[in-house]
Amino acid sequence: MNCKGMVYILGAGPGDYGLLTIKAADCISKADVIVYDRLVNASILSLAKKDAEFINVGKMPNHHSVPQDIINKILLDKAMEGKVVARVKGGDPFVFGRGGEEAEVLQKNSIEFEVVPGITSAVAAAAYAGIPVTHRDYCSSLHIITGHEKPGRDVSFIDYEVIAKLEGTLVFLMGMKNLNEICSNLIKFGKAGITPAAVIERGSTIEQRVIIGTLQDISEKVKKSSVKSPAVTVIGNVVNLRERLNWFPKGKLAGKRVIVTRAREQASSLVEEIRKLGGEAVEFPTIRIEEPLDYEHFDRVLGNLKWYKWIVFTSVNGVRAFFKRMRALKIDIRSLWEIRIGAVGEATAIELSAMGLIADFIPADYTTKELLKGLVGLINKGEKVLLPRTDIANKELSEGLKENNIDFEELTVYRTVTEASMKDAVHELLVQSRVDFITFTSSSTVRNFVKLLGNENLGLLSTIKTVCIGPVTSETAKESGLNVSAVADKYTIDGLIVKLVELSEE
Repeated sequence: MNCKGMVYILGAGPGDYGLLTIKAADCISKADVIVYDRLVNASILSLAKKDAEFINVGKMPNHHSVPQDIINKILLDKAMEGKVVARVKGGDPFVFGRGGEEAEVLQKNSIEFEVVPGITSAVAAAAYAGIPVTHRDYCSSLHIITGHEKPGRDVSFIDYEVIAKLEGTLVFLMGMKNLNEICSNLIKFGKAGITPAAVIERGSTIEQRVIIGTLQDISEKVKKSSVKSPAVTVIGNVVNLRERLNWFPKGKLAGKRVIVTRAREQASSLVEEIRKLGGEAVEFPTIRIEEPLDYEHFDRVLGNLKWYKWIVFTSVNGVRAFFKRMRALKIDIRSLWEIRIGAVGEATAIELSAMGLIADFIPADYTTKELLKGLVGLINKGEKVLLPRTDIANKELSEGLKENNIDFEELTVYRTVTEASMKDAVHELLVQSRVDFITFTSSSTVRNFVKLLGNENLGLLSTIKTVCIGPVTSETAKESGLNVSAVADKYTIDGLIVKLVELSEE
């Protein structure tokens, strides 16, 4: 008999990744199954563990891709399999999010569940538009109303005669299809036609748009602007504060969505910088770093470090994996005292310094070609070189050492494998033409990106600017059929950010 699992019904907020609560992030990171809606920011899904199952039950306007009863069954089935399930909804699950209905089904079937509230768009979208839904000088109440009731209901729960008399702020969710009817009914029952109104499309995201008007003209303005769901309608005098309190968006990358293909273990610095500059970073880790399949060779090398006069590191991952194994075997770092250290670039050197080591050689130009050129002039005859690298490392360095009759040994300290967890979410963004930039930080990220996307889908990138961290990565991108828009002048994350900003200002 299977042990029943657990379901977290959680809100992911209105769209901005930063509005996800710490508890929601924790639930997502430990879930075996992620059941998510279309309004969930793709970056949030990247928090899931590497072997999580993703089930998209998103609903598009006027089309329910997965009926609610089927969603309920999915939650039940997965929980009955003993899985931990994260039911991820946009906004708050208990504010017109059908979270109550799902919780009822789970309760009736004796499935343990927990509700994790999210920040509702009723408040957040207005705030990101510079509209406080309450203000002592303007109103003393807030009313959140659905703009789309359950189909087939004989009697509406919405009493416009009562609502029209309310002096507080009115916020309608999911009301684009019925906006004209909402406004007409409010006016019909006494709400002044000159009452300020705002419609906020995709509030808190890089695609946010705000249309300002009055109760009598907002519907026509929204129609002319082709505003689409999801959108929030705010009605009341607080709308007049937008002109003074408008603060979003801001930053040199404001309004830009950037796909980050770097391995999840390394993506944080690039993602953080993009978000600091007002852009949206969507993590699409096309590669995953894993341990070697066999440690026999690795351990033998570490047990005979006295054989080597140079250790040359060509990546941050190589540094981390090498010293992680040293610690596991309790090998004292002082055993390296007679060995000289080489690093391909600044980032690798910084990682070495974190281990307490200063690189003896870093090429002025952070490329394998320049690294090889410098090493050839430094390595003496008879000195053996150790190259701790990935299993799919470029052979340029090893072949160059061989041509110069330098004794070396390659050591696989980590493996680079394909990571496909975000494939569907990113593909959907590309199909919808909602991506501005794609960044590549290594040749392996390029190759795996093309492999995951498929050559038949490369046409989706025609309007997207591709930015590479250096010439080697750029060359791989071109060979893979990609159009490279720019290459960082300095082959670092900072250099990549500089180039993104330059391109966004063109």
